Amino acid sequence: MSVFTGSGVAIVTPMHEDTSVNYEKLAELLEEQIEQGTDSIIICGTTGEASTLSHEEHLDVIRFAVEKVAGRIPVIAGTGSNSTETAVYLSTEAEKYGADALLLVTPYYNKATQKGLKQHFATVANAVHIPVILYNVPGRTGCALQPETTAWLVENVENIVGIKEASGNFTQIARLMRLCGDKIELYSGNDDQTVPILSLGGRGVISVLANVAPRQTHEMTAAWFAGDTEKSRAMQIEAMDLIDALFCEVNPIPVKTALNLMGKEAGPLRLPLCEMDEKNLERLRGAMTAYGIL
Repeated sequence: MSVFTGSGVAIVTPMHEDTSVNYEKLAELLEEQIEQGTDSIIICGTTGEASTLSHEEHLDVIRFAVEKVAGRIPVIAGTGSNSTETAVYLSTEAEKYGADALLLVTPYYNKATQKGLKQHFATVANAVHIPVILYNVPGRTGCALQPETTAWLVENVENIVGIKEASGNFTQIARLMRLCGDKIELYSGNDDQTVPILSLGGRGVISVLANVAPRQTHEMTAAWFAGDTEKSRAMQIEAMDLIDALFCEVNPIPVKTALNLMGKEAGPLRLPLCEMDEKNLERLRGAMTAYGIL
């Protein structure tokens, strides 16, 4: 059974003007996501600015999300780190709070070897009892998880069950699915590649787009699984200009800006992230207007 099928939102962490976490707004965003049909919440990922949260804040946000969602849909906690010890700590605490699964990014900056990746992920996964989804995003981490390494992990570590693929390398993703088959749950980590990933056997998307278009992102995946591949394809293409605008600057700058434009009061970003360039802001505003969400 999949951790989830369909649209999982990589939700932002709303903040007050002093950049402290705005839990009231987070509660509102969580409720809206559930009401709009989102299939899973991914908390404290890249989009949630986890890299600038203290460990205490990180865990408080996870605990808050688990309590507010209250089992209505799965909550997947981002607990990866470039320190194995830190990843174990965050992961075991998230499990205690009731997270349904974990999302573990490849170690960034220190750029482990494939042997090191096997040891890192196995160590973290073996410290918990809930499902683990690996996160392959070499463009951010400088560290690529090879299909053969993922296949070894899925075969040898019982609770490593899935992967969020954001490499954009469809040849490697296809090879991964050939090696793993139905032993792995594949999720798109790029909104512009949701439907192509589904065509390779994907279970859904871990989405930035879903922050601003939750119903549409859910329906895109639901249509695919209902057999209406033409509708799913058309929705993917229709969203492309907005998706491009949401990534015209480094994530989560545009998506948090978009939520503020929509009156959702997501608040500011923490440095080193900063406000958008005016030209890109107008591009984002235009794409949101054309898509009908502004």
